Amino acid sequence: MMNPEFAYLKFPVLIGIYITAIPFYLALYQALRILSYIKGGEAFSEFPLISLGRIKNCALAIIILYVIGMVLLAGQNALHPGIAILGIVIIFATTVVAVFAVILQELLKSAIEIKVENDLTV
Repeated sequence: MMNPEFAYLKFPVLIGIYITAIPFYLALYQALRILSYIKGGEAFSEFPLISLGRIKNCALAIIILYVIGMVLLAGQNALHPGIAILGIVIIFATTVVAVFAVILQELLKSAIEIKVENDLTV
């Protein structure tokens, strides 16, 4: 082992990474549900809105978990610069996913409103 003084952090870090995999796979499942809604012709319904909201919540959960993990590692003086950079990249990428989910949710909401108005006028 390169740094035996940090050996006690091996399992807590691995557990933290495994915990962050849970919201990732939940968000991936919601993305597959959105694709099935599109395939089934329900792209402009409430169901994709709910899935986009869940993707946003999963992304926020990942961001919070990584921030907490990095703060805890920094408190132990064990935050190696390589690990810090990797954590920051993951946080940034997840933030981008959350922002796109919110933007798509708002666009879909307005598209559904326009569709409902058009259906009522015909």
